[in-house]
Amino acid sequence: MDEVKSSIKTYALLTKPGIIMGNLIAIAGGFALGMGEKMAYGLLFLTMLGLGLMIASSCVLNNFIDRRIDALMERTRKRALVLGLISAKKALFFAAVLGIAGLILLIKFTNNLTVAVALFGYLTYVVLYGFYKRRTHYGTLVGSLAGAVPPVVGYCAATNRLDLGAFLLFALLIVWQMPHFFAIALYRLDDYARASLPVHPLKKGVVQTKIQMLLYVLAFGGIALLLIPYAGWKFALVLSILCLYWLGTAVRGFRKKEYAVWARQMFFASLWAICGLFISLVLLRA
Repeated sequence: MDEVKSSIKTYALLTKPGIIMGNLIAIAGGFALGMGEKMAYGLLFLTMLGLGLMIASSCVLNNFIDRRIDALMERTRKRALVLGLISAKKALFFAAVLGIAGLILLIKFTNNLTVAVALFGYLTYVVLYGFYKRRTHYGTLVGSLAGAVPPVVGYCAATNRLDLGAFLLFALLIVWQMPHFFAIALYRLDDYARASLPVHPLKKGVVQTKIQMLLYVLAFGGIALLLIPYAGWKFALVLSILCLYWLGTAVRGFRKKEYAVWARQMFFASLWAICGLFISLVLLRA
């Protein structure tokens, strides 16, 4: 029994549950924005389940693609594929099952537009991001295109259209991800250098990265303000608190020479900002 539990846990970790959870919140937020006051909870659940399985599949494939790089980095060297706890063949089969199951759910219970957007995100993450992140520091930007898809999928499942609301969600997630992942790159800089991954701080320097992060945080606040007509003034109040907190954390970085500690603070501030934004969208629509 203990071996079965250990095996289940090993496979579950291969799907990166933290990433899935964050994306489920984003799906729910996008869905709530599209639905308005009347929430279709059954459709929301099926959309979250379908895309959640596809995201899990893409994370397994990401583990497969990065298994040699992961062996060089402190934070990833104990992953299942690196240690040989799961074979590459089994990981690929697991990813295929998850991906097909998720796609079938979206095809059956949502609409063609939702399926198309989900496939765009899946292929961008697995193929384009998997390729570019090893070759250029613009890989983060490529990855942000895939990471911006989940709330758009939720929005399209609710509305069956791509309009300004969908575009704002897409743009919002792109500008959110850049400082979020720059923060990870800063406090894991030695790891990325060891693996020879061309992240922004290694290519452009710490100060330039801090400036970029501040600009992206400002852009996040500006785009989020454009959601107020869709979400209402209660949302505006929550948004103001979240954005000011994140902006204040970004500004403090220019007074700190020890960037690693600040980068972790920025990482968590970014999580508070995005999770708070999407949770408020759901609660204000519930």
